[in-house]
Amino acid sequence: MMLYNSTRNKNTTLSPSQAILKGLSDDGGLFVPEKIPVMDRKIDELKELTYRELAYEVMKLWFDDFTEEELKKCIDSAYDDKFDTPEIAPLAYSGGAYYLELYHGKTIAFKDMALSILPYLMTTSARKNNVEDEIVILTATSGDTGKAALAGFADVKGTRIIVFYPKDGVSPIQKLQMVTQEGDNTLVVGVDGNFDDCQTGVKRIFNDEDFKAEILKKGYRLSSANSINIGRLVPQIVYYFYAYLKLLKNEKLVTGDKINVCVPTGNFGNILAAYYAKNMGLPIDKLICASNDNKVLFDFFNSGVYDRNREFILTASPSMDILISSNLERLLYHIAGNDPEKTAKLMKDLSEGGKYEITDDMKKNLESFMAGYASQEETFKEIKRVFTDTGYVLDTHTAVASSVVCALKGKHQELFNKPVVIASTASPFKFAKSVMYAINGREDEKDDFYYVDELASKGNLVIPEAVNGIRNAAVRHRMTIAADEMKKAVTDFLK
Repeated sequence: MMLYNSTRNKNTTLSPSQAILKGLSDDGGLFVPEKIPVMDRKIDELKELTYRELAYEVMKLWFDDFTEEELKKCIDSAYDDKFDTPEIAPLAYSGGAYYLELYHGKTIAFKDMALSILPYLMTTSARKNNVEDEIVILTATSGDTGKAALAGFADVKGTRIIVFYPKDGVSPIQKLQMVTQEGDNTLVVGVDGNFDDCQTGVKRIFNDEDFKAEILKKGYRLSSANSINIGRLVPQIVYYFYAYLKLLKNEKLVTGDKINVCVPTGNFGNILAAYYAKNMGLPIDKLICASNDNKVLFDFFNSGVYDRNREFILTASPSMDILISSNLERLLYHIAGNDPEKTAKLMKDLSEGGKYEITDDMKKNLESFMAGYASQEETFKEIKRVFTDTGYVLDTHTAVASSVVCALKGKHQELFNKPVVIASTASPFKFAKSVMYAINGREDEKDDFYYVDELASKGNLVIPEAVNGIRNAAVRHRMTIAADEMKKAVTDFLK
């Protein structure tokens, strides 16, 4: 059976279902596989599979304590008509790049790809481990995870979900999506701070052993829907295989040809999934990490120093406004030779001084990665360029990645004689005001739904139900708190 260890303690070992249930290790570490599994079927054998069928072939290797029936039931329940296309993740070609559209789910962001299945994985894991406690999901969000998690867990029996978001750090559409969420088991809380404050607060609650013991006595067990949960991360591996197989099936590749993958990155989960896909045997050459003005990851990949001691910048790509990239800890563990002591030391340095530096040997293990960043001005220019040249509309996060690819092509042409797949992480309708500002070159004093309608008209696009449905929806969640009041908010909700 596949076993999972903590990135910070070699003596913490769990089964896949136990790791999904727990979310975060008691020592503060993240769960990683003892060994990254290798795909057990040849690529050519997979190219005719549906998304659901491919999801099973990938996930069965990571979650091997699930029976075939259990895992397939989770997959079939997740990837159904809540997605607006049977392809689940279409691959669109525009202007020399392939955009992997990951926003066709219920909340029009890539988080749906994993958060549609996580509730089923979690409730199945609870049954497998004879857990009868109510599972309380604590999640920090920079904009998209929150709504996708809420939509996944709303009214799921045996669960409650609490989402913390930076009250001034998400787009108006993102905020409306969350605060109008229905479901008696849901709570949405605005925090006076940024995403890192929300994420640090959630981790602090998870690491409070006395608090966890206290609520466990009352029948509540904490878990997470962030990509710190391995059950959130593994489903994201699937769509990179799917993109490659679509290129293969459409004869844009010959079996074995490599692709480059570019991911707009904040918390590092989505690009880590691509790293795992590569290590499973998917022919990926370079993993391109694209940052916005909060370029802590760009600086890390170019210097080996991770330093969060810098100005936090609010941008038009808020899901990337992050200075503590939680999933990078998993990568550090792997490039340190699966050494939990080294990883724990780096995380301690980050916690105490806000920075750390990796060794030269670790740097050598980052050769698969390239990094770039796009300023806000460059991001807006890229939205306009792509729309003017091709009519294709990018959201503000995908445009960061697209801009980075264009810049790197100019400097490293020899690396780009192969297809580039860009992870398109959100519908442009989630950020309609910013997108239309980029296209029009001006900002009118109108509400966000004015820009939604303008985008639909100008881009010849259909407005998603996820946006139309919140135009007149009642606001159900109005709580805002200071960052140091998060534990109290949890306690009050569980009363």
